[in-house]
Amino acid sequence: MNKKRIAIISVAALIAIYFIYNYFSPDSEGDVYLTTEVKKGDFLSEVITSGEAQSTSSKKIKGPDNLRKFRLNNVKIQDLVAEGTIVKKGDYVGRLDPSSVNEQILDAELNLENQLSKYTQQQLDTTLTLKQERNSIKDLRFSMEETRLELKQSIYEPPATIKKLEINLEKAERDLKEKLENYKIKKRQANAKMVEVGTQVSKIRKKLNDLIKLQKSFTIFSDGNGMITYDKNWDGSKKKVGSDISPWNPTIASLPDLTKMESKTYANEVDIRKIKKDLPVKIGFDAFPDIEMDGTVTSVANVGETKRGSDIKVFQVLIKLNGTNDNIRPGMTTSNKILTFERKDVLSIPLEAIFSKDSITYVYKKSGFSIEKKQVIIGDSNNDAVIITEGLTEGEVVYLNKPDGYEKEQIAKLN
Repeated sequence: MNKKRIAIISVAALIAIYFIYNYFSPDSEGDVYLTTEVKKGDFLSEVITSGEAQSTSSKKIKGPDNLRKFRLNNVKIQDLVAEGTIVKKGDYVGRLDPSSVNEQILDAELNLENQLSKYTQQQLDTTLTLKQERNSIKDLRFSMEETRLELKQSIYEPPATIKKLEINLEKAERDLKEKLENYKIKKRQANAKMVEVGTQVSKIRKKLNDLIKLQKSFTIFSDGNGMITYDKNWDGSKKKVGSDISPWNPTIASLPDLTKMESKTYANEVDIRKIKKDLPVKIGFDAFPDIEMDGTVTSVANVGETKRGSDIKVFQVLIKLNGTNDNIRPGMTTSNKILTFERKDVLSIPLEAIFSKDSITYVYKKSGFSIEKKQVIIGDSNNDAVIITEGLTEGEVVYLNKPDGYEKEQIAKLN
């Protein structure tokens, strides 16, 4: 290779380096400008949210449902199997603290013992009283029988003596009749008192039996097959050992149907306008990065809510998982890509390349060795890019930041 050819190649290389430098750094020394090409293809708009997997159908495992009857407002969970435990029907799930029930059982036992003593005393008193009344009636009948014998033997006595005996007999008959009536009344009174005391005994005994039954129900067993998931309190925290259950919500855990799963997520006020029912979703799982499932938006809340620790209003969105996976469990963190719209074969550029002035939208476009401020018409956008409906063609180069010295240049408007 001769020197002339080497010189020509060197000059060409220098010229190429110069053009490349001017292409990417057209302005003052030290400034760096980023550029990008106008791309053509499918344009997607997605709302990405973080959520939690849950079952749409589950069987609740509850504690006793009659706590209010015994004025037990809050009962602590004393023991609970680990969340995620696979159980079968009849398996042990947990136990509630029985101390409050034990106190009531002790009181009921003492009351029952006291009432049984009263019942026995009343029974003895009744027996003694009625026995005395029966003896009195017997004595009266013996006295009447003696008077009849005397009257029978007095046929030869003076009329006055006979008359006196007749009067005594008549009086005895009257007393006997009155005694018999009084005996019936006293017997009814005694029966009524026995019933009253006996009712108290039965009432306390029934309460004691109910308390013992309640005490047994404090040990909780599963009424179905499945995987244990802890129930949540009103503030969203999970119930665990030491948590209280109330009479209005005695649920401690649930058995979710793992074939019917959904992702519960929340969207902010800006994104919620884009989310509609039946939109397709791609659902990922933090615990299993390789798993991605299709889903469908099934519910979009109309009313916002404030999450704890934040003043921002968010709206609940429920996403049904289309299909099943044995690895997915309730409570897993989900990543939800909600496809709000899709456009086919459109031009797009990054949002950073769009500028505006006096309601005119424009870009800084590479034009040979120069830069042109060009008006563009934009369409829909997503979080990163925007659709160009007019003003640019595929492959053209635009700047992502403003080149110095071109701010006062005229905007090339569209015809």
